[in-house]
Amino acid sequence: MARNLTQIQDDAYIPPELIGAQGVTLEQFEQLCRKYRKLRLELTSTAELVAMPPTGGETGRQNSDLTGQLEMWFRQCRIGICFGNTAGFILPNGAIRSPDASWIKREKWESLTADQRKKFLPFCPDFAVELRSPSDTFTELNLKMLEYLENGMSLGWLIDPFKRKVYVYEPNQEVVILDNSETVSADPLLPGFTLNLTELWSE
Repeated sequence: MARNLTQIQDDAYIPPELIGAQGVTLEQFEQLCRKYRKLRLELTSTAELVAMPPTGGETGRQNSDLTGQLEMWFRQCRIGICFGNTAGFILPNGAIRSPDASWIKREKWESLTADQRKKFLPFCPDFAVELRSPSDTFTELNLKMLEYLENGMSLGWLIDPFKRKVYVYEPNQEVVILDNSETVSADPLLPGFTLNLTELWSE
């Protein structure tokens, strides 16, 4: 659900100081995130700002179901650490991304100090999910998933509720496309986690 801040959108107000913003440092980015809390902000590897304004009701419902299922799995097995769509990750290429849902191995979390855990996490998630919204294009989300792969992701899902497709990304593998599937499994990386897709499909 990304939105480039260099473009003025009809459906979301972009503060003038952000339009065309480039060369943004980490410190500046953190300040902007605090100032514009209603916008989800990301930073590309070339230091360009990207905004994700509030979603519509249907996308919000789908996102809630997605993260809710991941959280339910986590509460049952306590394997690794999972996150919703507000967690920021600083990728090795310098980009700061916030997947719609994500998970990391527990050893990554335990390697961080208490102070580091309060900031953007300094690595790529091991598992990341992007859920397409009406404002997204497949091209931009596909590039984002490939970026995760290039920066250390082990498994990723791009979920397109409009076409009822799930694109499964793994290192050194062709992208697998699931068409109108009822479920998708994250085994063996997330043992026992199977996402029920029926509530995510748009009518």
